[in-house]
Amino acid sequence: MADFNVADKVDITDVVCPVTFVKTKIALEELDEGQILQVHLAEGEPLQNVPRSCKEEGHRVLKLENNGDGTFEMYVAKGPDDEA
Repeated sequence: MADFNVADKVDITDVVCPVTFVKTKIALEELDEGQILQVHLAEGEPLQNVPRSCKEEGHRVLKLENNGDGTFEMYVAKGPDDEA
């Protein structure tokens, strides 16, 4: 388990692209800048697309953890990414 101060969690393992990122984006919009969202996602298309889409929106993917069961935990800090 990552050591982040998670402000909110969203589980997108039961939805398909592009709804996976839509749900993630809505959850991020409800956070304040710098707060961390934990996203529970499935391997495959969501794992490829959701982290990339978050970065494209200016958020920072802090960590991606493999749960060992075909799912992952992604920790993303609400942007903007001023450190790049």
